Amino acid sequence: MESAQIISASEQTGFGQAVHITPAGPDPSVIVVCEHASNHIPKQLDDLGLGRDALVSHAAWDPGALDVARLLAQKVGAVLVSGAISRLVYDCNRPPDAVSAVPERVEIYDIPGNMALSPQARAERIAGVYQPFADGLNRQLEDHADSLELLVTIHSFTPVFLGQRRQVELGLLHGRDSFFCEAMMAHRPAEPVYDTRINEPYSAADGVAHTLDLHGCDNGLWNVMIEIRNDLIQTAEQQARMAAYLAEWITATRHALRTSGSAS
Repeated sequence: MESAQIISASEQTGFGQAVHITPAGPDPSVIVVCEHASNHIPKQLDDLGLGRDALVSHAAWDPGALDVARLLAQKVGAVLVSGAISRLVYDCNRPPDAVSAVPERVEIYDIPGNMALSPQARAERIAGVYQPFADGLNRQLEDHADSLELLVTIHSFTPVFLGQRRQVELGLLHGRDSFFCEAMMAHRPAEPVYDTRINEPYSAADGVAHTLDLHGCDNGLWNVMIEIRNDLIQTAEQQARMAAYLAEWITATRHALRTSGSAS
């Protein structure tokens, strides 16, 4: 049975919180967001009726994404805002009116604990997970409004989806504003390490641009979503390599835009 407090008082530390903020210096120009950083499910939801295979799979979170996001934020001096509850409880990259925000099925898994939720139970998920995450992100945007220029969201995707192998290794995605996404592709490394494509393996048509549009576009920030195939960021060495590659690429793109006087 769900109650108005999805996360119990005893879980209000560590990964029981709905959002984690890792601060940067006094005037950060970049904010990094990792909505699907954790597969944690609050105790009272009884693992949503799922077994271990589902709980450790990509269905529950984005493996490796938080580690890359944390390293990237350190390299570019960014604030890091990360989700601390599994997207199976509530997907913080979806608005409250989206059916997929509290999914009944993800990939090959039915989610028993999400089946036929009452309006009250759904509202409790929104109040307990989405709203604290959105509020925490908004506070950082407000606190650093004078210095922020760019919002980057970090995600990972499974190399095989519903039996189909994906060749793309890095995806640059955009919502309403494609400016920085296209600028990154225009200034990609002379010798790219990864197979990189725009709007693959997902696009805004799949409902993945909520954070970009609401927190990036609506605040006048350049913004881009970076999707990383998760077999490329399984180890600490791979994660460090990816973060360094992205940090150098993002920094070079921003420098090129400032030098040319371009604006979104």
